[in-house]
Amino acid sequence: MNIFFLGAVAIIAYILQIFLGMKQIKNFNSVYIRMKRKGKVAIGRRPGRIASGTILLLGVDSTGIIQEAEMMQGTSILARFKPRPQFTGIDIHQLTDSSILTNENKLTRQAAANAQKIYLEVEKGNHQDKAPVSPIFNLGNQLSLMKLSIQEKLSKKDENSAFRSSYHEK
Repeated sequence: MNIFFLGAVAIIAYILQIFLGMKQIKNFNSVYIRMKRKGKVAIGRRPGRIASGTILLLGVDSTGIIQEAEMMQGTSILARFKPRPQFTGIDIHQLTDSSILTNENKLTRQAAANAQKIYLEVEKGNHQDKAPVSPIFNLGNQLSLMKLSIQEKLSKKDENSAFRSSYHEK
């Protein structure tokens, strides 16, 4: 009976996580779309695996001045975007040189630097978005490499034993 109870709790927790994750994605989309309607949006991210992650959205006008800024920071799926008015009025080209960043935490500074870097690359036409590789995909690659390595070692042993047996026959 205990195993069924634990299974039910795990399933409920999983469904709750999916539901709250979808709400977080909906929150991101609504903030992004609202900013996109007003102009360009620079997105800076500082992903976190163990430490909290940060996403910074900067609404930028045609001259490069930040008109609106919102940031989501946290480790849980309960994190939501919050306005960051201290970024408004700053030229995105000088964002990392701005004194406002000295008052921010390290994760926010990294997300702001990422937003500026990507914005400048897109402005120059040099940006190519690289899809992140999932840890599961990395694990799959590592297992495939190990399998090939073992197969190679076994085939070399087979070749050596075949060579030895033919050598002893002569």
